[in-house]
Amino acid sequence: MEILRTVEDMQRFADRVRQRGRTIGFVPTMGYLHEGHVSLVHIARRHADVVVVSIFVNPTQFGPGEDFESYPRDFERDRRMVAAAGADCLYCPDADEMYPPGYQTTVCVREVTRNLCGLSRPAHFEGVATVVAKLFNAVKPQYAVFGQKDFQQLVVIKRMVRDLNMDIDIIGAPIVREPDGIAMSSRNKYLGTAERQAARCLSRALDAVRSRADEGERSAQALISLARGIISAEPLGRIDYVKVCDAVTLQDVERLEREAVMAVAVFFEKARLIDNTILHVDGPQP
Repeated sequence: MEILRTVEDMQRFADRVRQRGRTIGFVPTMGYLHEGHVSLVHIARRHADVVVVSIFVNPTQFGPGEDFESYPRDFERDRRMVAAAGADCLYCPDADEMYPPGYQTTVCVREVTRNLCGLSRPAHFEGVATVVAKLFNAVKPQYAVFGQKDFQQLVVIKRMVRDLNMDIDIIGAPIVREPDGIAMSSRNKYLGTAERQAARCLSRALDAVRSRADEGERSAQALISLARGIISAEPLGRIDYVKVCDAVTLQDVERLEREAVMAVAVFFEKARLIDNTILHVDGPQP
């Protein structure tokens, strides 16, 4: 497995792959990897000849007072996991390589960033879109894989690729969960024993909502109330949002009339956890 640290080296690697008529699958990460990331590598391998994983803790997607400095990092552990997962290349630029002196260009995806996490993290998705666009330009993939746990991020990247005519197939990968139901996340490291026990309420709430929707409930407010009741029963949790949104536009909906997503964000001490479930609807209900 090659380890590359500069844009120039990454582009040269990508050019060699493409000149041989081979395809590149890309998995962008911020490191401190877990089995959810490994599953993305395996999905990329099924679609492409060569798999590239990036590790970059992107400072521009962290707001004031957020956890950029304390975000968990363990490069040697990550390197071993990426190699064991079967990736061909690990791309790990530093901040000066990604944002050299005088850097002043950003990518703004408007409407789909205004709800959900965009309400409390208004600059977050501009940082996400910008860094992903830069990574795409370095890696030159035909395929890129993103986990559905960050559902809004997935929607934002799909919108950016469509709007900017990027010739990249964006693949959404299913959420991978711990045995206790908690969605795998690098930030789970922040959870103490009590907080981890409390955080199980997220998957319980989403399971209950999905079951209620499958039984025919179409009122978004009824589903939100159900989820809030389950989450609020945990005194260690502090709700940021619980919403039902259109799965494409991410606008709030009043009734389930086409595919929607219930998305939640909840603080457990300093850990802010997000989770979601897709609500499939066959058609408008009376």
